[in-house]
Amino acid sequence: MGSIIIALPRKDTAGKIKEILLHHGFRDVVVVPTAAAALQETGRLSHGIIISGTKLSDMDYTDLLDCLPRYFDLLLLDTTQNVSYRRQPGLIAVTMPVRVLEFVDTVNMMLQNLDRQVVKRKGKKPRRTEKEENYIRNAKSVLMERNHMTEEEAFRYIQKSSMDTGRNMTETAQMILTLIYNEI
Repeated sequence: MGSIIIALPRKDTAGKIKEILLHHGFRDVVVVPTAAAALQETGRLSHGIIISGTKLSDMDYTDLLDCLPRYFDLLLLDTTQNVSYRRQPGLIAVTMPVRVLEFVDTVNMMLQNLDRQVVKRKGKKPRRTEKEENYIRNAKSVLMERNHMTEEEAFRYIQKSSMDTGRNMTETAQMILTLIYNEI
């Protein structure tokens, strides 16, 4: 699960929020007094959320939001009248005073969403093997030689054929090579 960074200038408020989160099963919770310290913490973590007010001693929340790494979101604590105006990607706002269960549910929802994004990122297709690269390279060479294509045109042809047939590029390259060598 992702990490939680509490960036609030008042230690007592930050401490209470940390206690609530720890009590509800969150483990990786860090308290920092400034936005710079929060950003420094993000450098050592893979993903998570920063809980902050609208103003920190060194930065406004909008500047902090602009500096956040890709897999970090901001949970903004604000007054009721201002929350409805805070609409930005990567930002969720809750009203103060906060209801404990709603707050915990919001934190949990945000972390689960980030966890899913990180899993998707890690679940990307692996790189092609050398053998697969050779098939594609040979198919490009044949297309370039026989059909007078540039390397880019040959690659695009294999890529488009792959998408049109629903096969991966290696299978398409093998098919091209098979068709061409069966003609000989």
